[in-house]
Amino acid sequence: MKAILPLACLSLLALPLAACGGKGDDKLAERVEDAADNRADSLEAMADNLQERAERTRDVGEQRADAIDAADVNAQAMSPERKADIVANEAAAVR
Repeated sequence: MKAILPLACLSLLALPLAACGGKGDDKLAERVEDAADNRADSLEAMADNLQERAERTRDVGEQRADAIDAADVNAQAMSPERKADIVANEAAAVR
């Protein structure tokens, strides 16, 4: 038991030195991790932007639908082309 305790203490003291490596790869590894973090941050920012655009698209569609309902438009009298134009115009208005 007395021999095991000093060996255990010695190995605990040597552990941080073994993790260091000393080959200069720590800086490279850090650069790789930083680059991945930067790419991930960029992707998250793009996702947030897309989420905001999706919300605006829904809001505009709902507002236009409410306006059509309030105007009491006779959709049955419209041609399919005219209806398609109204829907397409809604899509263009959001961009």
